[in-house]
Amino acid sequence: MSERTAEIEEQAERLSELLRKGDTHALAKLVEDVHPSDLADILEGLEEAQRVQVLEFLPPPVAAEALAEMEGVERPEELLAQLEPGRLAEVVEEMPDDDAADLIGELEPEEQARVLASLPDSSAIEELLHYAEDTAGGIMTSELVAVPFDITAGQALFEIRRQARDVPDFYTIFVVGSDRRLRGVTTLQDLVLADPEAPITQLTEQPAGVVPVDMDQEEVGRILSRYNLASIGVVDELDRLVGRITFDDVIDVIEAETTEDILRFAAVSEEEELRGGTLDAARRRLPWLALNLLTALMGASVVFVFRETIERMVILAAVMPMIAGLGGNSGTQALAVTIRRIALSDESLAERWSVVRKELTVGLINGFLIGGIVALAGLLLVSDAVFGLVVMLAMWGNLVVGSTMGGFMPIFLESIGVDPAVASSVFVTALTDLCGFFLLLGLASAFLL
Repeated sequence: MSERTAEIEEQAERLSELLRKGDTHALAKLVEDVHPSDLADILEGLEEAQRVQVLEFLPPPVAAEALAEMEGVERPEELLAQLEPGRLAEVVEEMPDDDAADLIGELEPEEQARVLASLPDSSAIEELLHYAEDTAGGIMTSELVAVPFDITAGQALFEIRRQARDVPDFYTIFVVGSDRRLRGVTTLQDLVLADPEAPITQLTEQPAGVVPVDMDQEEVGRILSRYNLASIGVVDELDRLVGRITFDDVIDVIEAETTEDILRFAAVSEEEELRGGTLDAARRRLPWLALNLLTALMGASVVFVFRETIERMVILAAVMPMIAGLGGNSGTQALAVTIRRIALSDESLAERWSVVRKELTVGLINGFLIGGIVALAGLLLVSDAVFGLVVMLAMWGNLVVGSTMGGFMPIFLESIGVDPAVASSVFVTALTDLCGFFLLLGLASAFLL
């Protein structure tokens, strides 16, 4: 256990004890200097009823930040919904509208309606709820600083001071027309240093990137990363500025997308929560295990066909797992590189097919070298050069199959509209088992018996 984890657990126990005693003064003293991220971790260590008690007691800004920082698997939206209507409204009003929309969007429709009805003005949140959660519109905030294109630098600074009271942490000044269409961007530094009478159009530049509301959130993350932007404007179908996305929102997106890819690559449903229940985990993994069972039966059928060969040369049973295992490892290596390339590179399909040629060459080289080592070991073990040659050819062939299929399968699946991260590993593993067993036992039957 890390030092920070131990400290968080200790604070959670202390907080729980103070709640039982009703010592609100000591409780306030305990949390007043705690960072919202750490406070979120402390809340996660409490029972649900205690979490609600703490949220009812905390100042609204602190409660809002703590809820926004809590992990999704801890269901912070349910804690929010349990607050008294007046308290709920105070907390939500302190949240950025994108954080509030994220939490409220996780509730059932009836609960959403009840929470929204408790707010004095829910129009901004309701607008954000209309967008799919995995799009630019779903992660943007409508809180931004925008100034007209036909004013001076001095007038723009006055307008920024007026708007900034309600906009936290703005990095970019958006310049818009009367129809709200984005004309460009400028920076606060440029405005401060400029002649107050200078037209703002002289300080305006075209943004490095602008994204439509329906763009996938992963693509938004790529654009922000590519151009090193602190924030990026979001426009609707008429090119009107409707919101902005900041780098901290994209960090959360990247974490979520990476987690999803890792789970999919392991053939685990992305719907399974990392800290979910045992029965739920078993239910979600069972279909993939069943599919793996079917593909494993294909490999087992090859072994059954060559059962007489194995009976006459028992040493083949010891070599089979090695051939299949190394072939599978070569496939996994190629899969990881290819899926990562698909995720990060904006390439044509023809450019992606070049990956298969590269992986074929890699398989030929590594297969020859590893096969030669295995052949030498086989020769020393059984003093039979033909046996060593058979093992070498089987190993060489299976490494070529594994590496080539690891490059081919993700690209093929993507080209037919199937997520390559979900299904690739199942098929590549099945192919390397099948080919490895067939090559070894087929060659042994032909040359050793």
